[in-house]
This record gives sequence, C-alpha cells and structure tokens, in this order.
Amino acid sequence: MFSGFQIFTIPAGSDRFSHIKYRRLKQDATLFSPEVIVREVDTVRLMVLDGQGGGIGATLIKGLRASLGLDLEILALGTNSIATSRMMKAGANRGGSGENAIVRTSHGVDVIIGPVSILMANAMMGELTPKMATAVSSSPATKILIPLTQERVRIVGISREPLPHLVNLAVTMVEEIVLEMDKHV
Repeated sequence: MFSGFQIFTIPAGSDRFSHIKYRRLKQDATLFSPEVIVREVDTVRLMVLDGQGGGIGATLIKGLRASLGLDLEILALGTNSIATSRMMKAGANRGGSGENAIVRTSHGVDVIIGPVSILMANAMMGELTPKMATAVSSSPATKILIPLTQERVRIVGISREPLPHLVNLAVTMVEEIVLEMDKHV
C-alpha cells in the first residue's frame, strides 16, 4: 500500500530526522493515528552557491555527480542567472538565482558548498549581498568552503591548491557527511 515509504512514530517537536521530508497521513487512513508520520526515503539536499560565471560551482557539481551519482539532490544557487545556468548544465537538479532564492533555500538544505566568499558581505564584486551572507552563515546546514577568493582575505594555515584538488577534498567531505547522516536515520 505505501511502497517507497517508511513509517515512524516521532515525538512532537523532535528533530531527529530533520534532514528528511515528512508527510502526514490523511485523517481517514486506516490503522494509523494522526501522530504516525510517513517518511519518504529521501536523499541529502545539497546547495552549491556561486556567483559571477559559476565556474567553481559547476566544477563542484561535476565532481559530486562523478563521485556520488544521483544519490543526492543538488540545488544550484547563483547570485546571478549566468552562474545558475552554468551550474544547471553541470548536473544540478534544480536552480535559483538572486538574493531571495539564496536566503530562502539556505535554511532548508543539509549542506552548503561554495567558495569561502559566500560568507562575506559584498563579496564577488558586490554580487553577494549582506542578506545572502547572513542567511548562509546562520543556516543550520553544514558548510563546506573552498578557500578561493578574489577578495582581500588571506586564510592562515591554508596551502594554495588547484581547484581540482580542492573539489576532490570537498567531495570527500560530502561523502563523509552523507555516511554520517545515513547512520542517524
């Protein structure tokens, strides 16, 4: 009757499965009380954020798809439509552009990936607004930051690595996060 679903009873207010979508059964469902929640088997939701030409984001998405396949939902969020379009072509599931898309989406994902400048107001030649930086930094999502920036920021303890090496490291981190989330489900 409910193929593709798993059924759990969850105490009210519990966030044990906060990275998974829930659907309440209809009131007329037989043998189930209103507290029973049906959980669709879902994937990790990952937001890749980039601006300007979207090259870093596109490279990240290609690396994630090559390593993890379709096992996670990748949302491409660009500070502009060109960046979003390039990330969509790289294999993202869905995309959005601009401040409101970034602010709204950043609080509904499990992982946010992008260059370190996604935490800096007015970065990317002013494309990243203070509201975007605040939304990303205050999101409960795990953040994986690529230490590349055109801003006048130097990060102590970081060696200069080419983008492909950094993408490999980021993909490895995402794999670890996915495994960790699967343990808690």
